[in-house]
Amino acid sequence: MADVMTILEKKKKLKGLKIVFVGDCENNVTHSLALLSDKLGMKFVSCSPKGFEMKREVVKMLKNRPVEIQNPKEAVKNADVIITDTWVSMGDESQKKKRLKIFPPYQVNAKLMGLAKKNAIFMHCLPAYRGYEVTDEVIDGPQSVVFDEAENRLHVQKALMLYILTSK
Repeated sequence: MADVMTILEKKKKLKGLKIVFVGDCENNVTHSLALLSDKLGMKFVSCSPKGFEMKREVVKMLKNRPVEIQNPKEAVKNADVIITDTWVSMGDESQKKKRLKIFPPYQVNAKLMGLAKKNAIFMHCLPAYRGYEVTDEVIDGPQSVVFDEAENRLHVQKALMLYILTSK
């Protein structure tokens, strides 16, 4: 929800935007974004190495099947939003060496961002591992909205807490 709030804040609309998740697409972030994109009329593209695609049971839940591409350069062409997440999630530490060999072509760097629309934004739910899934140049650059995204997460969480605590 915070990601959608950030996208709306920065892009002023949702419908028709091309959202591209680059990296490990088996995770909860990818699945949540795909589900929200489907409901809100955004075109969702997942870009991952073979074996790290979205879970089939999540894809089956979507009215509009997401585009699944293995080539990052092809995936981000004309993207409005590029999103990534850590390559090694909590609980996956035993796979770190394997993952660090597989994922480098999926790093979000200036060259990859340059293939998206000129006004594309970069998002990451943090913490980010600089030099792995994203370069300093991108996360600290003008297209990065990661800190606005983090701030919006706080506001969404507060709103949800209020709703839960006051609903009957």
